[in-house]
Amino acid sequence: MHPPGSDAVLVRHGDLNVKSTGVKRRMERRLGDHVEALLDAADVDGEVDLAWSRPIVRTTESDVEAAARAAARAFGVVSASPALSVPSEREAIEDALATAGRAVYDRGTFAVDARRADKSLPFDSEDAQRFGGQAVWDAVEQRAIESGTDFEPAVDLDDPDVTFGVEIREGETFVYCDSYDGPGGLPYDTQEPLVALVSGGIDSPVAAYEAMRRGSPLVPVYLDLGDYGGADHEARAVETVRKLGEHVPQDDLSMWRVPGGDVVADLVASMGTGRMLALRRFLFLVAEAVADRTGADGIVTGEAMGQKSSQTARNLAVTAAVTDLPVHRPLFAWDKQDIVQRARDIDTFDDSTVPAGCNRVVPKHPETRGSVDAIRSAEPDDLRERARAVVERADVFEP
Repeated sequence: MHPPGSDAVLVRHGDLNVKSTGVKRRMERRLGDHVEALLDAADVDGEVDLAWSRPIVRTTESDVEAAARAAARAFGVVSASPALSVPSEREAIEDALATAGRAVYDRGTFAVDARRADKSLPFDSEDAQRFGGQAVWDAVEQRAIESGTDFEPAVDLDDPDVTFGVEIREGETFVYCDSYDGPGGLPYDTQEPLVALVSGGIDSPVAAYEAMRRGSPLVPVYLDLGDYGGADHEARAVETVRKLGEHVPQDDLSMWRVPGGDVVADLVASMGTGRMLALRRFLFLVAEAVADRTGADGIVTGEAMGQKSSQTARNLAVTAAVTDLPVHRPLFAWDKQDIVQRARDIDTFDDSTVPAGCNRVVPKHPETRGSVDAIRSAEPDDLRERARAVVERADVFEP
């Protein structure tokens, strides 16, 4: 719900506020690019104004709700509010709050939450809350008299049913009634790119999303498992990457499909207990080879501590030891139900619920406490060379 005549969206960010002035401005420009791309993708008219501390989307009342929803999807955004902009003058603010009060407040309690950034004005935040609250009260009381109802406004400063927000800045004030929550994090493309291993399961798209949410562009990599994967397995990986791409329409999010079936078959034929660890090490070597070709600075996986036999603390160390690149595990301490809920939230769950083909690779008694020396001696000596060879044959495409 928004005040009648709303023509702007207040876009709030969080972590940017602790950055230096230069870094903050650079990140805000990236945030503005992301918001504009989301507006275009949603076919919503709006222009991003990168005002200090609060990017503003200038739009029309007919598009203001859609613009707020689109802006709230941008990484780095904490919340976005459809708002009515008026001059930073007491009478204009009172009129805007009176209009908003008549339109949106008809039951329960209310409060006015005002914040003043312009210190040159003859009133402060508390003054604005007092005269703004009175404006709402008088408008609602007059509406009740005109309509013949017995509704009487009530104020609750601690837990109101309706809150009228007022942000007072130099030359312009914004009045709003509601907010859309955003993902938080940092603006996209403000950190270095990372290779994201995507498997078609539930976890890896969520981990990839979390890396994007912290500002890193992604190079998605899917390892074709040959006879141990299958068309459905691959299709789900491709679809989850496509869904991730919808969050960043300014990026083509090209996917690498790497043919690894022969190597997987060799590992199954030649190794017993530790072959899942060897397979994970091969995956990291593939990711490392892709990173070398794309300039990525690390690897993202959906691993969580103890979730699978290959994800015990010991085994995570064994698999990561094969590469000098940092292995980022955004879901390391997450519970499965939290991962599932996030997958639902970002719309990748339905495409990730068929069991992954690599389950057939798992031996009857998988290794839970591997050692680097033991796995290295058991796995093929040319694992790194084979990883680089299959990357050379990779198919790169946009889902």
